[in-house]
Amino acid sequence: MSWWWAGAIGAAKKKLDEDSGAAGAGSSAVKFESVALVIGATGIVGTSLVDILPLSDTPGGPWKLYAVSRRPRLSWSSPLSDSPSVEHVVCDVSDPDDAAAKLSPLTDVTHLFYVAWSDRRTEDENIAANSAMLGNVLAAVVPSAPNLQHICLQTGRKHYLGPFETLGVVKAHEPPFHEDLPRLDTPNFYYRLEDILFDAVAKRDGAVSWSVHRPSVIFGFSPKSAMNLVGTLCVYAAICKKEGEKLRWPGGRVAWEGFSDASDADLIAEHQIWAAVDPYAKNEAFNCSNGDLYKWKHLWPILAEQFGVEWVGYEGEEGRFKLEEAMKGKEEVWEEMVKEYELVPVRLDEVGNWWYADIMFNVEGEHLDSMNKSKEHGFLGFRNTVNSFSSWIDKMKAYKIVP
Repeated sequence: MSWWWAGAIGAAKKKLDEDSGAAGAGSSAVKFESVALVIGATGIVGTSLVDILPLSDTPGGPWKLYAVSRRPRLSWSSPLSDSPSVEHVVCDVSDPDDAAAKLSPLTDVTHLFYVAWSDRRTEDENIAANSAMLGNVLAAVVPSAPNLQHICLQTGRKHYLGPFETLGVVKAHEPPFHEDLPRLDTPNFYYRLEDILFDAVAKRDGAVSWSVHRPSVIFGFSPKSAMNLVGTLCVYAAICKKEGEKLRWPGGRVAWEGFSDASDADLIAEHQIWAAVDPYAKNEAFNCSNGDLYKWKHLWPILAEQFGVEWVGYEGEEGRFKLEEAMKGKEEVWEEMVKEYELVPVRLDEVGNWWYADIMFNVEGEHLDSMNKSKEHGFLGFRNTVNSFSSWIDKMKAYKIVP
């Protein structure tokens, strides 16, 4: 199957108003071809899956969707999440009893999209927590959904680099990263999740296929995601504007001047849907990045212009600082901004993930992947990263997460 879907070049965004308005008309008479279970539906990629799966031209559809998250549907959810084809399920998948009670009855599921993640202080804790979550989901769903066809598992770039705590300690692979590289000799919860997936699928004797998706740094929307770099930068820029400060680059020379790649959240969702329905994508692991390169020295002025602040680039090692330190004590400033600009009432620590930005901006090498395998298997979707960056800033503003 060639990748003919219009969504692959970003048309999905333009269709939201049109399709959300049409979603309610006659939807009860729709015969669903596929039933998706999205675990982590309010996360940075889960939000995109909930936006895209209900669209009328999404491959494999019409889709019915169970959107599973620990939190109820939030005020910033897209209009499409109100569609009669979307059922929101509040479930803590770290609790085996809750997972069994809420997920086992969903016997009509045909496709499982696992895009959840729980952050812990150490990799051993990450392995324990995330393994339990995925194990609970698969134990509830795989035996009870007789028509289950495919499971998408999202992991990420740390497959090739190792966990955060060993960056610079354990020798990583040489970029560009390709999917056939062996696992690193270090504990990694991504490896454990893959093994749990493979064991669960084996119990269905070939009736259920799988795919693993490994994005780079994700540009997306979800305001409460621990991995929302664009949202974190928007908050930082907004605070600089409020306090009359310049937007200073906090990181090192390599991230500022070197090449980087990114993964648009909508593109990742499209990539997973492709793998779920295309027979040539079954039982494979795929990188998932936008297909182009950028430099932070080029995106930084765009961020500054969006918030009307002056910017300062890399100023040498003496000018390097950590956002986590610089943003300490800014909670009251943010609370004032929420009231002044009538923003969605979220706490600063929910939308400003400074530790993650500090890791991204202090890398000491260019960490790039190859999309050749996806293209060879038929996925030709891509994103212009500059446009992607700007569009997610626009959405953060439009939904009143930042002024």
